[in-house]
Amino acid sequence: MRNPHSNGNLRKLQADGGGEATEENGFVDGVILGLDGGATSTVCVCVPFFPFGDRFPEPLPILGRAVAGCTNRNSVGETAARDSLEQVISEALVQSGSDKSDVRGVCLGVSGVNHPSDQEKIENWIRDIFPSHVKVFVQNDAIVALASGTMGKLHGCVLIAGTGCIAYGFDEDGKEARASGGGPILGDWGSGYGIAAQALTAVIRAHDGRGPQTMLTSTILKALGLSSPDELIGWTYADPSWARIAALVPQVVSCAEAGDEISDKILVDAAEDLALSVKAVVQRLGLCGEDGTTSFPVVMVGGVLNANQKWDIGKEVSKRINRYFPGAQTIIPKVEPAVGAALLAMNFLSS
Repeated sequence: MRNPHSNGNLRKLQADGGGEATEENGFVDGVILGLDGGATSTVCVCVPFFPFGDRFPEPLPILGRAVAGCTNRNSVGETAARDSLEQVISEALVQSGSDKSDVRGVCLGVSGVNHPSDQEKIENWIRDIFPSHVKVFVQNDAIVALASGTMGKLHGCVLIAGTGCIAYGFDEDGKEARASGGGPILGDWGSGYGIAAQALTAVIRAHDGRGPQTMLTSTILKALGLSSPDELIGWTYADPSWARIAALVPQVVSCAEAGDEISDKILVDAAEDLALSVKAVVQRLGLCGEDGTTSFPVVMVGGVLNANQKWDIGKEVSKRINRYFPGAQTIIPKVEPAVGAALLAMNFLSS
């Protein structure tokens, strides 16, 4: 199904936004692609390029949007990551009625980009797809998530807690810092994976007699269609996907809401760990000022933080952040991280 903004409507939109579109190229100033590659899936949006710096229309028109698999090569391997990247870009362009020659810039935020060599490899993948005039920007997915809450400005701190978790920040001089984000083996315990892995461990400990009994046992077994905790071992190692484990977070939350003490402790510890990640970034960058009360944004992104359940993990994290830093302004973005990537690309191109 074609996007209603494509073709004629798309041309009118661009002309209204500052410039006369032509029949030949559709957009005077072309389009921007923003991509968000998390640990579970990759989203690509195609938006008009507005060469106005920080003056963007609200809401930003989405000309095309597509979803594909994970593009974290550390999680799924290079071949699968690259295939997903090419697929999601192609589908978003088709939806928008644009082609590769219309693209001015591409910004991709992807989990697992932790070193310049990671950036260079993925930049080369994207450059192979597009004509040479297209500008390419590759960032960690935390950076585009921050941009989604600040309209493309890199200042403040972002906390992502979905399948994985990370805190990332920038001061006004462009200095950056991060905490967590090392993946499940290195202890991202506030993440969806971390919460669910601890719940599975609690079930096994209760079954062994090494830990107290917990409502998690019956709840998780029912959710997975298993009859005994012994079967959890085979289920867990049959597929090492992080997202598969993290999908059990709703069961942990429901048990905590029903009064299960083990589940409640897992969520309390997760909230504290996430708040400590933000605290580490803020203190390293001095975002709170010398007296600790300076105002700064904390953008909160991810299914763990925005689940809107009675046991509200995001709310508990916010409380802890505000205890540390009274000036912290927690923000739930109005746009998704892929749109943040597009806004970031526009700011890069306009600077």
